Amino acid sequence: MTTFDTLIVNIGQMLTMDHQGTGPVRGEQLRKLPIIENAAIGIKDGRIAFIGTHDEAHELAAIAKIDAKGKLVTPGLVDPHTHLVFGGSRENELALKQQGIPYLEILERGGGILSTVQATREASEEQLLEKARLHLDRILSYGITTVEAKSGYGLDHETELKQLRVVKKLNETHPIDLVSTFLGAHAIPEEYKGRATEFLIFMEQLLAQIKEEELAEFVDVFCETGVFSVEQSRAFLTTAKENGFDVKIHADEIDPLGGTELAVELEAISGDHLVGTSDEGIQRLAESNTMAVLLPGTSFYLGKEKNARAREMIDAGVAVALSTDFNPGSSPTENLQLIMSLAALKLKMTPEEIWYAVTVNAAYAIKRESVAGKIKLNRPADVVIWDAPNYSYIPYHYGVNHVNTVLKQGKVVFKRGSQG
Repeated sequence: MTTFDTLIVNIGQMLTMDHQGTGPVRGEQLRKLPIIENAAIGIKDGRIAFIGTHDEAHELAAIAKIDAKGKLVTPGLVDPHTHLVFGGSRENELALKQQGIPYLEILERGGGILSTVQATREASEEQLLEKARLHLDRILSYGITTVEAKSGYGLDHETELKQLRVVKKLNETHPIDLVSTFLGAHAIPEEYKGRATEFLIFMEQLLAQIKEEELAEFVDVFCETGVFSVEQSRAFLTTAKENGFDVKIHADEIDPLGGTELAVELEAISGDHLVGTSDEGIQRLAESNTMAVLLPGTSFYLGKEKNARAREMIDAGVAVALSTDFNPGSSPTENLQLIMSLAALKLKMTPEEIWYAVTVNAAYAIKRESVAGKIKLNRPADVVIWDAPNYSYIPYHYGVNHVNTVLKQGKVVFKRGSQG
């Protein structure tokens, strides 16, 4: 008889998220969650080796047993859009925003994204590593076990590479699995003001080295008014694809430029933000394999009345994921649980849709669908035990951390009251 390394027993409600079907979850599939009541999980060599009921697990042998005490258990959450590595912080800008000072004026005063760029350029790799590790520890405490991390606060060769190397080191040393994205085309630095196309060509020069050093899997661009046009973004991402990268797009965050349509055209893995996406963009997404990654925390923090049209997207058949957009300027939070609440309150998503959006679909948005987002036999045992009786409770009770225990590849890496 198999002796398991760990048995988690007495689970009140378990979401396996192992839905029937292939591809991301959309349409009618979103209405029902795969649930096992009174459940148990067996873990062996870091992988899920048994899924069943508490009664079925009664006679099983294990080196260690965890009594879930009737709590909710789910896969580890997946956050598919963060800006994890950056220098400094921008808390001083909050008061300026409250006074109604426009962002462009904040920029002129030395604030905004360019202040983060300056702080990131000045920080050593070790300083960025320690700062990002602190944020990553906090991310883990919220039940997130897989995270995408973008560069984009260097806007020069040296600092962009520095950010990407920090992500690579953290992926090798931290329990969380990190997926790296090169976002050199995040903004236009002062030294390239008025020369956006020239700057993109400058960033393209890094692609070969990033590929050679395996520093990033994806390439992203900020396609928006005042940053990069659809035409500029198309040229840059086409070059990235020619260099062997998958692509993503910060698309239509403010204006409906056509970034969403471009994401579909280029078969991007995801189009992100999408607050200004047109009816045509929504229809194109619904007919494609491109994921819509929605970031309600950004609209909330910036005080925007307008949010991404999640209900229309879901009803049209778009595959939707959710993310924190953790960054120092427009969404300074590591708390994906808060984002789940905002998705319910601001995007009018149901609890079932929300859970798919932070597990299965979020994994598809970063090409980790084969290893993350599900409790399934032979998968890595990334599991969260929640201080909650059922799945609806998490988005309902907002603003606090409901995590009791996080297991990453079968090992307890966070437990309430013992760290964090």
